[in-house]
Amino acid sequence: VVDNLFFCIPLAGNGEQPYIVYMGALPEGQKTLLEEHNNLLLEAIGDEKMARDHKIHSYGRSFNGFVARLFPHEATILSGKEGIVSVFPNRVNQLLTTRSWDFLGMPETSKRNHQVESNLIIGVLDTGVYPDSPSFDDKGYGPPPSKWKGKCEKGVNFTGCNNKVIGARYFNLENGPQDPTPVDQIGHGTHTSSTAVGNSVIGASLYGLAKGTARGGVPSARLAMYKVCYEMGCSDMDILAGFDNAIADGVDLISLSVGGMSRPFFEDSIAIGTFHAVKKGILTACAAGNSGPDICTVENVAPWIMTVAASSIDRQFETDVKLGNGMKTTGISINTFTPKKKMYPLTSGAQAANISDERFGSASICDIGTLSESKVNGKMVYCMGTIGRPDGQDLAVGDDGGIGAIISVEEELDTAFTFAIPATFIDAKAGKKIDQYINTTNGDGDERLVTATTTMASGGGGDGGGDADELTTVTGYTDLDKRHVKYSIESGTSMATPHAAGAAAYVKTFHPTWSPAAIKSALMTTAKPMKIKPIGAALASGSGQINPTKALHPGLIYDLDMTSYIQYLCKEGYNSTTIALLTGGKKRYNCSSFKPAQGSDGLNYPSMHIQLDSPNSDISAVFYRTVTNVGLAKSVYKVKVKTHKGLSVSVIPETLTFDRLYQKKSYKVVVKGKFIEDNSWMLSASIAWSDTKHFVKSPILVYRPL
Repeated sequence: VVDNLFFCIPLAGNGEQPYIVYMGALPEGQKTLLEEHNNLLLEAIGDEKMARDHKIHSYGRSFNGFVARLFPHEATILSGKEGIVSVFPNRVNQLLTTRSWDFLGMPETSKRNHQVESNLIIGVLDTGVYPDSPSFDDKGYGPPPSKWKGKCEKGVNFTGCNNKVIGARYFNLENGPQDPTPVDQIGHGTHTSSTAVGNSVIGASLYGLAKGTARGGVPSARLAMYKVCYEMGCSDMDILAGFDNAIADGVDLISLSVGGMSRPFFEDSIAIGTFHAVKKGILTACAAGNSGPDICTVENVAPWIMTVAASSIDRQFETDVKLGNGMKTTGISINTFTPKKKMYPLTSGAQAANISDERFGSASICDIGTLSESKVNGKMVYCMGTIGRPDGQDLAVGDDGGIGAIISVEEELDTAFTFAIPATFIDAKAGKKIDQYINTTNGDGDERLVTATTTMASGGGGDGGGDADELTTVTGYTDLDKRHVKYSIESGTSMATPHAAGAAAYVKTFHPTWSPAAIKSALMTTAKPMKIKPIGAALASGSGQINPTKALHPGLIYDLDMTSYIQYLCKEGYNSTTIALLTGGKKRYNCSSFKPAQGSDGLNYPSMHIQLDSPNSDISAVFYRTVTNVGLAKSVYKVKVKTHKGLSVSVIPETLTFDRLYQKKSYKVVVKGKFIEDNSWMLSASIAWSDTKHFVKSPILVYRPL
């Protein structure tokens, strides 16, 4: 679980560029949206033909708005017009398994509601899909559910949909149909889709690694793909077009493995799209980003989003490295290459430099363009000190004819990645020994030698295997990488997100009437706490690791409806004019129409957080919560509190007694205290309600700026 701690807002330029003009909910009984949008543009630009030429697209199936090319002063004019919620620059966002479902507690033998599952439609906004994969074979499927209102667009390498992939559309609004096909030419969307809804495919592997049954969380469900992402990223305007159509098409859940720096809710395409989705009862899972765990790195923080972080699983892809002097070490990588020779010549980036001026990059870390082809060709290259994820070292070495790369990292090794050439990450300690070996001469004139091979072990990190795209290669770098495969291994929040979406869909098949907030609550309160120790661990790990089968029986749920979200937005300072546009309908609601939100956060959320105004502030907060009984009709829940030194947590009352199902009970949590350690910036606690059968956990977090 993440909370809206900070907004890191990029500045817009001064030239003409695309702007999103967001106008809230669809109006009732008014003139056509197209005419309204054109008139607004005319008022801002002053010329009818220019206004029409500058408009790129109108939204109007699920919410109201348009996108147009504007100068900043024209955007400012529009932002002051009646009926407009926000005007903001279009931004390009970035794209952020065989064992993983078992690891999450949902083996193939898990109980399923197949008939309901087959009627479920998962919408995925991504890079497209490769429908010819076995993961999307429609053998045994009936026709699409009658609620489906979507389309299937054909294009290059995409001849049509089937009864598994029931919808496929592509949006590239600014650039036009340069890539006129829903097919996945990158592989990302095919992988995420198969992770959420892919059929069970026995014997899937990547060159024998991670061999097993590849399957989605809800393998009987249907897929609707909305291609909104391309090589350069995912444009705000295309993301909004995806949401506009997915909501109206009748999808039940949405998965979006995309993110960018946090912005105010209604200047953020993903927050806007997910808000209108939740209004229609559609839960959206979004990636939390791959930049953490650090302050101000979490993305997609709106409370109506299920924000998903990534964790490791219980297997590890190891690469054994052996030097010519007999030294052995183990690195981490997904290395499918088999050495053609027993040993290879070894050099370092520093020794193979082609420049002395490091303003253009560092040869020591093997930046692209810094190595000499004559010094690298035919050799393994040691590169030092990088960020712990591929950063182009394999390309730099491979482009100059290098055989492979050994890359040292300062941080703890956890996640395995694929490379375009044989390569592995090693820890800094082993890196220093390799560097010493390279730089030590013994007078015999022998060349330094090395070899590397990969094995798979238990007890480590990395995601499971999922569907790949045969139109691209394992890494996507087609100049160096010629490996075309059906299945691959990927890591990060992009791959974690469809796991959470699949888990949410699984819960929905047993509880089809539950709201998006109820499903999210069930997954959060039954999650397993993470065993990680660094400072900030509670913030980095959120509610913990989900367990889909436990989430079927959470005991109690924290529910939220649109009224709750509007109350929260009023408390956050959104004005009545904005609220009226967001809610839509004939009756013009404003903040005075709603009961004020209670407590420090004003939201009936499964977690609680406080952000202090200053480092020396005392801790004082009250949280009001209401739980709904979905466990045993007659039950008594008692609370258990765990807290940190310096933090006092009181729960009133300490016992909740229920007489029937769906009965609601309220309680409050009083948090007081003070930071004792000068360098501490976070305190954590938790409460858990239990009737001895169910354990309903909620984390509490206190943050202070230093």
